[in-house]
This record gives sequence, structure tokens and C-alpha cells, in this order.
Amino acid sequence: MKIRLSPCRRTAAYTLLIVMMFATVSLLVLGSALNWCMTNAKLNDRNNQFFSTSAAAEAATEKVLASLSRDYSLQGESLVFANLDAYRATVPTVAENPAWSGFTFNDASGHNDRTHVVRVAAAAYVPLQSQYQGIYGLASTYRVVSNARMLGTAHNITAGIKQDVQLASIPVFQFAIFYAMDLEMNPGPNMNITGRVHGNQNINMQPVNTLTFQSHITAAGQLIQNKHTNDPSSRSLANSQVVFQGEHDAGTGSLTLPIGTNNSPTAVQAILDVPALGEDANSAMGRQRFYNKADMVVLVSNTTVTVKSGLFNNFSTTVPESEWSSFINTSVTFYNKREARTVKTTEIDVGKLKSWSATNTNIKPALGNRDVRSVYIADMRSQSGSTESGVRVKNGQTLPSLGLTVATPNPLYVQGHYNAPAAHLGTSNTSQTLPAALIGDSINVLSTAWSDGNSASNLSSRAAANTTVNAAFMAGIVPSNGTSYSGGVENFPRFLENWGGDTLAYNGSMVVMYYSRYATAPWGTSDVYSPPTRQWTFDLNFMDVTKLPPGTPEVRALIRGEWALIKPNTVL
Repeated sequence: MKIRLSPCRRTAAYTLLIVMMFATVSLLVLGSALNWCMTNAKLNDRNNQFFSTSAAAEAATEKVLASLSRDYSLQGESLVFANLDAYRATVPTVAENPAWSGFTFNDASGHNDRTHVVRVAAAAYVPLQSQYQGIYGLASTYRVVSNARMLGTAHNITAGIKQDVQLASIPVFQFAIFYAMDLEMNPGPNMNITGRVHGNQNINMQPVNTLTFQSHITAAGQLIQNKHTNDPSSRSLANSQVVFQGEHDAGTGSLTLPIGTNNSPTAVQAILDVPALGEDANSAMGRQRFYNKADMVVLVSNTTVTVKSGLFNNFSTTVPESEWSSFINTSVTFYNKREARTVKTTEIDVGKLKSWSATNTNIKPALGNRDVRSVYIADMRSQSGSTESGVRVKNGQTLPSLGLTVATPNPLYVQGHYNAPAAHLGTSNTSQTLPAALIGDSINVLSTAWSDGNSASNLSSRAAANTTVNAAFMAGIVPSNGTSYSGGVENFPRFLENWGGDTLAYNGSMVVMYYSRYATAPWGTSDVYSPPTRQWTFDLNFMDVTKLPPGTPEVRALIRGEWALIKPNTVL
């Protein structure tokens, strides 16, 4: 007998078979999905552990760099190199954060709780990295490497981080403009800044017309295209624009002067002062004082004038009055309209100093038979309510053979052409100039037409004439205070004449690290001056370390270079 399945039974069998096949496939897919999820979860967990371990290794390098940066800013690269063993023993600890109990650290050479720290390039004047490209500095390169391993995991993950940094001392006169405090730039006429600009705080810019930066501009604070909150002045903004032709970076590192204490303007200003009795000239502050850097020191009191050699021979050589009186005059006075005071002046005739320096038989032999190239002058005479101290350099169109730096804690005046070869008067050509710097409480430029006899007269009687000055300027300012505007960098060099269309051709570098202590009258008083045509250019000579002014201060910075993940346990 033949048994035949009915069509319904055949259909049910096929349906059951198909369901079983789909169920099998679904189970396979589900299994694969579960396996994928588990694998992916493991990979994610492994990645998370790797990133955490990498972050731990980076934290170890950052802890070293924090100590290294502090030591460098305080006492320089010599202290950093001396402290290498201390840095190598530096790792994150549980005392800092309990989370570090989950990691171990090593220096890739088999030493636990250690960090690899080594100097890979000794100090030399080299191009700098990162945002300071284009600048040269006395830089050494250090490498910091840490390996971290996460504990309590099955993956046994280890990560390595390498960081290279430059420790750089940067000659401050390599900047066209450098401010340790807020920098204000609000010129009326068009203004072109041809060199680098740096501010350790904010940079405020609100020009009346066009302010152009042709090179890199950096600020440790912000770049603000508006006036300072303490600037009470108003100006037309219809044509105001700021043009950046180079990079412009905010939030960069501060560049600090290594004085062994904080870098407040008041603390930094001490580098202008006569050191206290017994101060170590090799201390951080002692090394920065212009008094200790000078070839010749001039001290003026109410009763005496002392002229002597500098620290190089322990101030042991005295210049007799019969010699110094040929180039120093302490009986000059003139009136300063901005200060509304008579300036009792110590005046240096640079031309006569040059002649004396070339032929004298006391300091020149002590200097190894070379010319004087730096002079420190402190006029410490008592002043009344109607007088103010001052130091003035004049007849300086031609400098001593090696150039000249003049530094003083007093307000400083430069009269007439200065370091200005006749062939290039009124130009930006500095091919024949010598290294020069003028450093004081304030900088005042008096033209070739200046007359002491007319100094108290109305502005119309104080007509200026075209003048060329080629020197780095370092001086203080009177900041905007809510009542008065500082005058901005455009009025950093102070004026006392009616320039009325005459030109100040200036080639140099403008540096502000402190506030004026003596010349404190605010900018903006009437009958003081009318501005010159400002033909101002950064002196490219200062990019050559051999052409920097004598005693140029150097600011310090830790400049980050290469950061890299490296193969664990690799010694570099």
C-alpha cells in the first residue's frame, strides 16, 4: 500500500525546515554579534586602558618639566643640569592623588619609580622652535621619557611618552617691541611694526587708522582689538583696522627675566639700582644688575662724583677728576614740561668719552686694552619738589669703537643724532652702526634743535628738527589708570618739542619691563609736545648675537618641541 502525504502535511514540513534553518542562522548571527560585542568591548577596554596609561606617562613627564622649568627660570641651565638626578627620581605619587596607586613608572632602563631625563644638546645660540621660530637664543635641549604600566588588568598595558624641550635664553632686544605688562598700541597715523612683538600679559590694539604687524606677534594673555579697560580716551574708529601679516598667537608662555624672585615690574626694576652692600654679584639678581655689567661706573652724590672701573676688576680702578671732567658735566639743568620740573642732569658727552676711552691709561688697560663699551650712571643727588634727577647723553652721533650701552636708574635723555653715520641719516640703513642701548627710568628723545634755554618756553618756541637715533631702548612707562592714557607704545619714547612735520628716524628695539619710578607725570598734558613723523624700524642687526648691545638682558623660556608616543621600554 502506498501512503501519500497530503499537500498540507508537505507544506508544514517545509515550513518547519525553513524555520529551523532561519533559527540556526539567527543563532549563528546572534553568536557572532555576541562575540563581536565581547571582542569590541575588550578592544574598547584595552584602548581606554592604553589612553589612561599614556596619560599617566605624560603626567610623569609633565611633573619633571614643571620642576625643570621652575629651576631654569630661577637660576638658569646650570641648575637644571645639576639637578638631573633629582628629576630622574620624580614620578607621580599616591600622596598627590590616590589614583596613582593604579600605575607603576619606569625609565625604560629597568629602574622603577624613575623617569628618563637627559640633555641631548648643550647650550648654543641656535634657532628656536615652536612659536619662537625666527628668533635665536642660547638654548639647550632636554629629553624626558616615562613608561607607565596599569596595574590589576589582564592586558599588562605599558605606554611610553617622550617630550623634547628647549631651555632658551632669548636676548630681549630681538623683539621690536617687548612688554612685561599690558601692551597698548593705539596710534593715530598708520603704523607698521617690522619686527616681532611679545607681551607677557594682554596686548590691546585700537588704532585710529591702520596698525600693521609684519612679523609674528605673541601674548601670554589675550590679543584684544579694543582699548585697555583703564584707557579713558576716545578715538575715531571709522578707519580702524589691525592687519596681521605674520602669525598672531595668544596664550603663549611668559618670557621672564631670571632675577631669583617674582617677575613683577617692581621686582624687575631693581636691575637698574645700585646693589645693596654685601649683595653677591653672582646671585640671580646680581648677575642681572647693569651696575655689575658695566665697564665703567659713575656715581653722583650731593658732594662727590666717583668714576671707577666695573665688577670685572672688583671696581678697583678710579678715574681721576682731571680725566672724567672732560666728558661728564653735573651742572646742567633744563626744564621738563611733562614733569613740570627742572631736571638736574648728569650729562655725558659721548664724543669726548669716545676720545678719552681710546687713549686713557687706567680703565683701558684693565679692560685688556679695549674701549669702554658700557657705562652705568646713578645720579643720587637730593631733589626738591620742583626738581628731578636725569641723565643725558649728547654728541653721540659716533660711538666708541665697540658700541655703547648706557644704563641708569634715573630718567634718561638722548639729545641729537645718536649712533647715526652721516651717510644714512634719516634712513633705516644700520649697516654702519654699532651695538647700542639706552636704558633708564624713562626715555626722552631731544632733537638736534633742542635748546636748554628754551625748555621752559611755550611749545611754539621749542621747534624740533629731523633726528636719527639707532639704539635699543629699555625704560618704564606710566600706565593707563582710568584717568590718563599711557600714551601707548607710539609714545613710549617721550618728547618735549614741537616736531610739527619733522621726522624721528628710529632703528632699534623698544622694551618695557617696569613702570617709571621717577618720571611719573601722565601722558597727554597740553603744551608738552607735538608728535614727530614716526619712521620707526626694528634693527635687524640685533638678530646677530655678535651685534647685540653690550649687557643685553636675556629672558628665559621653556619651549616645547617634539611630543611623541614611543614604543614602551625604549631608551632614547
